[in-house]
Amino acid sequence: MWTVWQIDPMAGYPELPELPELPEVQRAEPRRTWKLGRSARLDITPIRTSRDLRLLFIGGGISFAGSMLTFVAIPYQAYQLTHSSLIVGLLSLAELVALLLTGFLGGALADAFDRRRLLRVSETGLLIGSLILVVNAALGHSQLWVLFVISFLLAALDGIQSPALNSFVPRLVSPDQLPATSALMSLRSQVGMIAAPALSGVLISVSGLRTAYGIDAATYAFSLIMLSRLGAAPPPEAGSEVSLRAVLGGLRYAVSRKDLLGSYLVDINAMFFGFPNALYPQLAARLGGPSVLGLLYAAPAVGSAAVTLTSGWTALVRRRGRMIAVGAVVWGLGIIALGFSYAAWLAVLALAVAGAGDMLSGLGRTTMWNESIPDVVRGRMAGVELLSYSSGPTLGNVESGLVETFAGLRTAVVSGGILCVFGCALVSLALPAFWRYNATEGRRLREADPAGGDALENAGGADAPDDAAPARPDD
Repeated sequence: MWTVWQIDPMAGYPELPELPELPEVQRAEPRRTWKLGRSARLDITPIRTSRDLRLLFIGGGISFAGSMLTFVAIPYQAYQLTHSSLIVGLLSLAELVALLLTGFLGGALADAFDRRRLLRVSETGLLIGSLILVVNAALGHSQLWVLFVISFLLAALDGIQSPALNSFVPRLVSPDQLPATSALMSLRSQVGMIAAPALSGVLISVSGLRTAYGIDAATYAFSLIMLSRLGAAPPPEAGSEVSLRAVLGGLRYAVSRKDLLGSYLVDINAMFFGFPNALYPQLAARLGGPSVLGLLYAAPAVGSAAVTLTSGWTALVRRRGRMIAVGAVVWGLGIIALGFSYAAWLAVLALAVAGAGDMLSGLGRTTMWNESIPDVVRGRMAGVELLSYSSGPTLGNVESGLVETFAGLRTAVVSGGILCVFGCALVSLALPAFWRYNATEGRRLREADPAGGDALENAGGADAPDDAAPARPDD
């Protein structure tokens, strides 16, 4: 039976006794596995919050996918005309010469002029180059010299465009979003590197080379529309002049930073010894033909994409130098496995592992550069970076072609992977500042020296003791 309490509304409510204070309840920490699961997700905040970054992401992603069609088609066409892996390697040498001529110039231009305008001019030149390739492929007898000239032209334009792009991107996001931005820009490239090479193999087999080149030209036209909507990107207030002195000042800055020097040398070593792309047409001929060729070109990007899509955790890693070196070693091990692959699926798997290592190293490099280099020298450093990650592959194609000519296919691939691993270990031992680099000290470098300078007396925090920024357990 329910008891009903009668309360006189006119009399008010009786005072309640004070309750004793309860002890504070400690909220349980979330499980570590849950935190790790969240940190593994790809962070898309930068492209949600930055309109210009979205335009670069979309336009650049489309044009890069188109350029990957040409990336496969040119060496394939050269091999079909000559049946020589050495000629394919010499195409890369022509590209290296072009980059050496324009890479440093492009960096100086990016520090002295509107970076958006440089992007537009170079993209227009890339469009014209693709149209010339269409005409050459449509001829009854395609000319090999045209492939060399256009390869040279495209690489020269890349030497102008890449420093402008790489020095533009850090302006579009906050410093804490740089790791996520690096991952997103890498993902943009990986999508093109996965889909386009495989599609290129099919297009070449079904529709011919001119279709692949024509699609590339159309993607450059689309990218130009996106670039026309970008906001202005004037040079830094303390921008440099375009001169030999400015270029040399950038080089002195790069050499004075032993941590940066290590990041360049590790990548050059890995790509010089462990980049057998010039051998892909020959490998594909043994393993199945043009369709396999597209898979070989796409396989590293599959591994790279797997790392990128789970890259949220990389923001927790402060020891970028170790991340770069370990990733390069994984690349070398993947190339060794490629040399022993006897079937197409094994070759694809080995290259996917190599690609995962390359992306791990690449994310570490890009974040290190963006978080520690002052904006006034960022363009010139982007030129140095371009040469570091481009000279290795181009020279590596020549190296692998020469070794294959004298020692055979398997020796060329396996020996390159072994030398890649030993070289990474040697650089890490020779440059302890690179191995000890941490993100906190890198950001201090950028903030403490906004004017950049021609060269720092010391390598800033690169040679600072470890207690300047104690490592966390996540490291």
